[in-house]
Amino acid sequence: MRYPSEARRNGTQGRVIVNFIVEENGTLTNIKVVRGIGDGCDEEAVRIIKISSSLWKPGVQNGKPVRVSYTVPISFQLSY
Repeated sequence: MRYPSEARRNGTQGRVIVNFIVEENGTLTNIKVVRGIGDGCDEEAVRIIKISSSLWKPGVQNGKPVRVSYTVPISFQLSY
């Protein structure tokens, strides 16, 4: 993760909540920020979810892959 320079300058910290759907084939769709903190952190959280797309597996119900909705918190905290 790259801490956004604007957020670093402004001292922005907090948690960005991102929601997305893992499709039956394992791809991610409908990626959206549910609760953001601004200063570039929201965009960085979406970027992190997009690059982690190969790590997500679809749900399985009755032996078949199904779509699953996830809500993930991503924390941004500066260390001084």
